[in-house]
Amino acid sequence: MKKRRKFVFVCTGSDCKSNGAKDFAGKIKHTIQSGAYRGKFKLVKTKCMDCCKSGPVAVVNNQLVKKAGLEQLLSELDREV
Repeated sequence: MKKRRKFVFVCTGSDCKSNGAKDFAGKIKHTIQSGAYRGKFKLVKTKCMDCCKSGPVAVVNNQLVKKAGLEQLLSELDREV
């Protein structure tokens, strides 16, 4: 049986977008489509997650990552692989 992919939610609301969420989502998409993460995660862009002052915001396996950076998110993804 094929293992199910886990979701990575990224807020693309207006405040997060102004804090770089669009570029951040692009980096995540590129990262999860290559290497060890390929086929294990799916990126889901969401509307506001009510953490506007802490943008960009991502959620991985019920863990909220505020003021997210790619390195910070990769450490969360590594816990899931």
